[in-house]
Amino acid sequence: MPVYVWKGRTLAGDAQTGEIEAGRQDEALDILRKKRILVTSLAAKAGGFAMPKFGGGVSVSTKDLAIFTRQFATMISAGLPLVQCLDILAKQSSKPSFGKVITEVTREVEAGSTLSDALGKHKSVFDDLFRNMVAAGEAGGVLDEILLRLATYIEKADALKRKIQSAMVYPAVVLTVALGATSFMLIFIIPTFAKMFTDFGGELPLPTKIVLGMSGLLTSYWWVAILAIIASVLGFQRYYATENGQRVVDGLAIKAPVLGDVLLKGAVARFTRTLGTLISSGVPILSGLEITARTAGNKVIAEAIMSARASIREGETVSAPLKASGVFPPMVTQMIAVGEQTGALDEMLTKIAVFYEAEVDTAVDTLTSIIEPIMIVVMGGIVGGMVVAMYLPMFKLINVVSQGD
Repeated sequence: MPVYVWKGRTLAGDAQTGEIEAGRQDEALDILRKKRILVTSLAAKAGGFAMPKFGGGVSVSTKDLAIFTRQFATMISAGLPLVQCLDILAKQSSKPSFGKVITEVTREVEAGSTLSDALGKHKSVFDDLFRNMVAAGEAGGVLDEILLRLATYIEKADALKRKIQSAMVYPAVVLTVALGATSFMLIFIIPTFAKMFTDFGGELPLPTKIVLGMSGLLTSYWWVAILAIIASVLGFQRYYATENGQRVVDGLAIKAPVLGDVLLKGAVARFTRTLGTLISSGVPILSGLEITARTAGNKVIAEAIMSARASIREGETVSAPLKASGVFPPMVTQMIAVGEQTGALDEMLTKIAVFYEAEVDTAVDTLTSIIEPIMIVVMGGIVGGMVVAMYLPMFKLINVVSQGD
């Protein structure tokens, strides 16, 4: 079972740290929460190796979850009883595994559990945000409105995630193709020229020697290159599993040229959309900030949010620690400060989210327009340089032949 290293404070404010075994990170958080520990950081312990679990949880796509939530909201608002709604949704689910989960939730509700408690027994499908919003809807008697708001949030969050993924996948695919084409030429094409040059004899130009050396190295020791790639990937994964590794990598990611702009704007949009949705649904701001930090997707952003949570607990503002972190753009912290002063923080957060979701679209288009010519130049330079290096000896040979005539 994985081991997690945690830091936190007691209700009295005393700092504590320790290790805990749990199947998943959210289970570790639940255990610590029951012990009345306010967790400030939680990360998998480095150095261990855990065998992957197969079939241990139900995987539900964001699209299926959004459809379920919207249909659930429609039936509740139409006046259908809760158990009947769940029974209908379980039977019409296109995914048998998801249908089974809904059936189990239905049985829990029939046995007397609240909907939020029943959902809490399936944490691999319904996350903290989902369960807390449902609990707020049940408490306020506005479950249908909360479910509609939740469905909208899931759809917008999924759309934002897809945009950011497309921005990251495009350069990765182009770079992979470039490396593949270069490796193919070095392994299969260049050796043909090498044999020809050996038969010719004579001194080869320096660029030709470099290309032939690279070809010979890759042809003879291709397995070393593969092992180096695998070792690099595993090493990065182990480093990123540490708390400091996440902080360093995530910090460099949002500061990277062009791509960092997309990632930062996406993180801001996700943070403001999540927190705005939770607050407007009646979830307490302390709980909302804790949930938002866990769903931030970036360690630096998450730490800034937890600083804001600590600030609120001490009776201060949300905007001050966000501004002090230096991560969030000035416009964001200023608008949050105005929202706090006017008592309309949820509305202000939603406006920021709408603005930055549009900014992500623009940033993705900019990234694509910049990367395309750069990749063309890089590919052209690599392939063209190799072609020129191979033809230089031929030009030299032609000159020698013509001078001999």
